[in-house]
Amino acid sequence: MTEASSIAIECKGVVKHYGQGAARVTALRGVDLTVRKGELLMLVGPSGCGKTTLISVIAGVLDRNEGACTVFGEDFARMSARARTRWRGENVGFVFQAFNLIPTITAAENVAVPLMILGEGHGAAIRRAREVLEMVGLGDRWRALPAQLSGGQQQRVAIARSLIHGPRLIVCDEPTSALDHQTGHVIMRLLKNVALREDRALVIVTHDARIFGFADRIAEMDDGRIERIVTDPRELMAGTAPGR
Repeated sequence: MTEASSIAIECKGVVKHYGQGAARVTALRGVDLTVRKGELLMLVGPSGCGKTTLISVIAGVLDRNEGACTVFGEDFARMSARARTRWRGENVGFVFQAFNLIPTITAAENVAVPLMILGEGHGAAIRRAREVLEMVGLGDRWRALPAQLSGGQQQRVAIARSLIHGPRLIVCDEPTSALDHQTGHVIMRLLKNVALREDRALVIVTHDARIFGFADRIAEMDDGRIERIVTDPRELMAGTAPGR
């Protein structure tokens, strides 16, 4: 595999502003970042440093103001709104920090949503959802509504939803924040085993030092910039999690 063909994500000089005029806030200040195929990269840093904004730009949820960003060779800025939605639906799995589960449908139906959006029949989508829920330890809770689940269980439902359609890119915002140590490690092993194939990549925003050891590389952010890339997670595991 050539160097160019091994790249999953490439950001160059990415800038993102919120607001206008005197109220404008710059969240990203010229971010350069490359993520390789088959890699688990973690983004760490203090709250408000731009981590969630960066993964939202990478996943096509937010538009950048300046710079360039490609995901598996595709640039969201060059797509129509319809094409972007379709491509993201087929290729991106997003675990939101707030879970974003639909409160009026079951755990299995929440997990099945990406498949049904892509045209899968209800019955087949629910069967696959139950299989993925089993993988995250919730096979017996597939009929439960989100309000009937604990925070950690809701988080696992959100993770299952991100995996069900076999996306090439999985982006997670604090995926272990509501999980105990053992469950967090189970979920991280699952994410690494399922997501990290040669044609996929996983980017995780986290403050959880307990999972640093699962990373191939860790990018430290501060004030909207990548400050350094750590290739040996033990450099950070020996200290306190950034942002705490």
